Amino acid sequence: MAKKEAITTFKVMAVAGEATPGPPLGPALGGNGVNPGQFIQQFNAATQDKKGKKVGCVITVYNDRSFDFVVKSSPAAELLRLAAGVQKGSGVPQAEKVGKVTSAQVKEIAEEKLADLNAGTVESAMRMIEGTARSMGITVEG
Repeated sequence: MAKKEAITTFKVMAVAGEATPGPPLGPALGGNGVNPGQFIQQFNAATQDKKGKKVGCVITVYNDRSFDFVVKSSPAAELLRLAAGVQKGSGVPQAEKVGKVTSAQVKEIAEEKLADLNAGTVESAMRMIEGTARSMGITVEG
């Protein structure tokens, strides 16, 4: 049997457990040679535990039109937005603060994202998350 050769790798963002083959996901999949219906079914089954959160996904397409995908954690900004209970970040984060999170919430987010971050320890991951919070106009307390 011939070895499968990867022909392309691309990233998409989708809502876990609720993805549909419509835009923007369907055209991105079809344009890269992935059967949207087949991917959506597998993706929704794999992300049932994170249902409702936006997650990243890295998809590798092979020369026989088969594919593999790896589900990443939600973006830090999305997790911070949910923790602070705000709709979106501030347009002028230095002047206008839109919400607050505790350092315990930041630690929880850092632990969830540790595998996807370029950080060796939870403390350094927390500093990254705190930086994202500052750039969104979210205050970190305690």
